[in-house]
Amino acid sequence: MKTLITEQQRTQLLANGQAHAEGRDIDPPPVVKLFTPDAQATWLLTELDPEDGDTAFGLCDLGLGMPELGSVRLSELSTIRGPLGLPVERDLYFISRRTLSEYAALARDNGSILD
Repeated sequence: MKTLITEQQRTQLLANGQAHAEGRDIDPPPVVKLFTPDAQATWLLTELDPEDGDTAFGLCDLGLGMPELGSVRLSELSTIRGPLGLPVERDLYFISRRTLSEYAALARDNGSILD
């Protein structure tokens, strides 16, 4: 199975997930951007559930014009293939410039995630 996130990203995602589990009011910037290179799906992830280490939370855009905040399992993302058979990839050049709520507001207005 291809690793979608680095250990450093996993550590940050888990820390954000722990803060959320403890009830802290946080609005972190996305830690990682995943996408399908041969389709229109994009995920901006901010946290991982500290209980299972697999359930991620963030802004999910399946390319249908309806991006939404929600959860997704990394193990499931690693099995997805686009129309040309290409797997989900990590955007190696992604630099978060906004908080998750800011990305979500822009995505709702535009119908897709904007960098």
